[in-house]
Amino acid sequence: MRNRSKFFLGASLAVATAAFADLAGSYVVPLDDEAIRYSTRAADDPVERLNHKIARGEVKLEFDDSHGYLRSVLQALGIRLESQILVFSKTSFQSPLISPRWPRALYFNDSTAVGAVHSSDMLEFASVDPKLGVVFYTLDQKKVAKPHFDRRDAACLQCHDSGGPTLGVPGLMVRSVYPEPSGMPVFQAGDFLTDHRSPLKERWGGWYVTGTHGEMTHMGNAVVRDRDRPEKLEGAAGLNVTDLSRKFDTGAYLTPHSDIVALMTLEHQARMTNLITRVGYETAITIEGQVAFNQAYHQPADALSDVARHRIDSAVEQLVEYMLFMDETKLDGPIQGTSGFAEAFQKEGPRDRKGRSLRYFDLQQRMFRYPLSYMIYSEAFNGMPEAARERIYRRLFDVLTEREKSPRYARLSSNDRQAILEILRDTKKDLPEYWKTSLADAR
Repeated sequence: MRNRSKFFLGASLAVATAAFADLAGSYVVPLDDEAIRYSTRAADDPVERLNHKIARGEVKLEFDDSHGYLRSVLQALGIRLESQILVFSKTSFQSPLISPRWPRALYFNDSTAVGAVHSSDMLEFASVDPKLGVVFYTLDQKKVAKPHFDRRDAACLQCHDSGGPTLGVPGLMVRSVYPEPSGMPVFQAGDFLTDHRSPLKERWGGWYVTGTHGEMTHMGNAVVRDRDRPEKLEGAAGLNVTDLSRKFDTGAYLTPHSDIVALMTLEHQARMTNLITRVGYETAITIEGQVAFNQAYHQPADALSDVARHRIDSAVEQLVEYMLFMDETKLDGPIQGTSGFAEAFQKEGPRDRKGRSLRYFDLQQRMFRYPLSYMIYSEAFNGMPEAARERIYRRLFDVLTEREKSPRYARLSSNDRQAILEILRDTKKDLPEYWKTSLADAR
């Protein structure tokens, strides 16, 4: 019986590992797994923490007649107005209220996104919990003494917990669609799930985009006029747009912008958030199962089977590759936003002793000057299981010190590797001891 149990445990881990190998078709992780407990574990994310502060009287949200609680809640969550981006496709659960004349406004920082729809009686929130992943809330746009954010998992997870788009965990996604003049997607034309790997020509269908990008094209600011030829959008009229006032009443929004750099940042961050969550889930579930197995079969408590180790390592490797922008689309010219988002984003740091930061943009040939995701500083990353972070740090160290000789990382120049290594040494305080060795010693 023992041998049969061992076989079934090993087989199930092997199947899970194989399923994870291609994230495009990831299996959906069961949210009621004992290691996750998405619905029953108390959330600890920025929105839930703000809930507690409001209840204790430590924070008071201000209500105004134009935007309700929006301006006040953005300030309370530390979200800049410059991050505003506007989506006009009907791809939200409030789709009846969204159109090219009344786009949905999104605002975000590293941990929280806020959605505001004109004439809606609620604000929408997606807030990252380091253990649970993205948790969803709404806030009624009704003036009360102590407003309260309500969890809306059941409604939001119908779209935000899927095998491909969110990697099988509660997560985020940025979609590009072929929108009709009403904002309704032309479903038979398909759509694109976009991030920093996507060609610009496939991005931002159904979104407004302000900024300049030279001769590069995208799908933003345009609608489909011929359903039989949806790929024929409105062409050059939607490109290099810096003023949206002819499209809709920009004065009804907190800013008149839908900044191209903010859009690119949210795209990168959405998949990065999902990968962090997925690695955390995989690690937690694997270790929980291994602990039970070790107890049942009198193995050392911290023993980890080869299959279990491979399952974690496989997940980690895909996160590391994305963190290092291995498949990033090359830019063919300069990109510049309109809202000041890039300047504000870069000021947030942290910086190393030479004044360098992972938040510095390039926007000439690639997105960032130093190609390692700034999300390594996020609460979500820092809250991953220690076993996962240990493996990520080891893989990053091996790649950055060129111990890792795989052609997969060949696009990283020696100068980039050294700069990232030095920045992390100065700014990431929880690095393992071996990171303190000199670059020459590491090689």
